[in-house]
Amino acid sequence: MTLKVLIAEDARDVAEVVAFGMRMVWPDCHVTTTVNGEEAIKRFAEERPDLVVLDVYMPPPDGFEVCRRIREISQVPILMLTVRDGTLDKVRALDLGADDYLTKPFDHLELLARLRALLRRASRTPATPEPCIAVGDLSLDYTTHEVRVRGEVIRLTSTECRLLEELVRHAGTVLSHRHLLEQVWGPGYVGDAHYLKVFVRRLRRKLGDDAERPRYIRTEWGIGYRFIPSR
Repeated sequence: MTLKVLIAEDARDVAEVVAFGMRMVWPDCHVTTTVNGEEAIKRFAEERPDLVVLDVYMPPPDGFEVCRRIREISQVPILMLTVRDGTLDKVRALDLGADDYLTKPFDHLELLARLRALLRRASRTPATPEPCIAVGDLSLDYTTHEVRVRGEVIRLTSTECRLLEELVRHAGTVLSHRHLLEQVWGPGYVGDAHYLKVFVRRLRRKLGDDAERPRYIRTEWGIGYRFIPSR
């Protein structure tokens, strides 16, 4: 199946670099480029791409808003590009549903490595023969990225699903920040603790969990997180 990619970036040279890199790695991929948020939303609806690259500060609506709107209808992997290196922008991007971000100017090899990692997580097969894991009133189907809590379906992105799977498979065991970052994102992310904090917050919000009185994910301060086994 042909990989479909949407690149929304108003800087033509940057868009061309990203598109060229994509075609070098995936020669048969179909790449669509847009220069503003309005066109990006339109083309996304028309083409339903498998991967999205968004510039944060493109003509309106900006990348943050485009990301938010895409997440209302799809769990497609999203990488955001930003000229700012501030943590607040990065956290905002992740909190709105982005899977990863990269600061401009960037090394094109790093960009491609991150895009490959996103696609691996999106297409990853279960670590065990059983595609469905259940703990208490929560069940996770890794094949469909679907979670059910007390029978109610909750859709997760591939990264959210991978994080929840790692926690659920080790229910009752404290998993360190480093372990989770390495297992879910990869060895190159072990120093990026904000990824983990934001994605745990996203999971809790979707699961209806309370950090103060957790039913599913407990914070072990200074160590990591633990999925609470069913009682």
